[in-house]
Amino acid sequence: MSIVTSKEMFEKAYQGGYAIGAFNVNNMEIIQGITEAAKECNAPVILQVSSGARKYANRTYLVKLVEAAVIETGLPICLHLDHGDSFELCKSCVDDGFSSVMIDASSKPFEENIALTRQVVEYAHAHGAVVEAELGTLAGIEDDVHVSAEDSSYTRPEDVQEFVERTGCDSLAIAIGTSHGAYKFKPGTKPQLRFDILEEVSERLPGFPIVLHGSSSVPQEYVQMINENGGAMPGAIGVPEDQLRQAARLAVCKINIDSDLRLAMTGTIRKYFAEHPSEFDPRKYLGPARTNIKELVKHKIIDVLGCDGKA
Repeated sequence: MSIVTSKEMFEKAYQGGYAIGAFNVNNMEIIQGITEAAKECNAPVILQVSSGARKYANRTYLVKLVEAAVIETGLPICLHLDHGDSFELCKSCVDDGFSSVMIDASSKPFEENIALTRQVVEYAHAHGAVVEAELGTLAGIEDDVHVSAEDSSYTRPEDVQEFVERTGCDSLAIAIGTSHGAYKFKPGTKPQLRFDILEEVSERLPGFPIVLHGSSSVPQEYVQMINENGGAMPGAIGVPEDQLRQAARLAVCKINIDSDLRLAMTGTIRKYFAEHPSEFDPRKYLGPARTNIKELVKHKIIDVLGCDGKA
């Protein structure tokens, strides 16, 4: 088994009414926790790397860690660039062995988005990789992606068919109410994704895989761990998991999850140090963090994505 593209994954997910989890990775423990969960659930998985993670962990180390996960699990694993902002970055990742890249030109005018996406598609396809593009702009903060609520916008369904046909992209991220980070909605509000937009997009692009970014649910047990051990995260509210499961039953084939992993790791480590203030062995606090990431991912695979047993 080697690193694979998402093409076959998405075809099966669309027909089967489930989604593939795309989990952001930054280090060895996160990759191990995710892929151990996927192996126990016999689930396909996408490991995605932001430009920030690539700078932090080193481009060579991350690829080799993912290759090690493929060897250890025997699973189909897709290695994906999350939010690539230039042709040069996407090209570099394809050259490094990524099987999938995202070119995010959603903040640019429609024609510029098409032109840049098409350029990435031509290079990626010539080298056996696939491309995710984006229409519509999500609010929030994720690494180098900073979009204010005022600058965010829902995807216009009337644009999607022309965009896909002219770019040749393999999947499309749309904006239907999710957002990056842990603070997606105001306390006291009832979050509601725009399923009317999703349904119209899927009607205009029958059989085409749709992607949801900013889909962390912000598990409150880890928020509580952080708040009880020196942190301050009042009012952090994520996307309801039942709405994500509904999206997965429709045209959404890839659901991105990042903040939940960060919360699980940070909450566990904060709690460990509160209970063991003199500990200095990284294995003692990174081990429990890895275990909680694994349990979180298993929950997502089984109860939210519905892709257990689909590898």
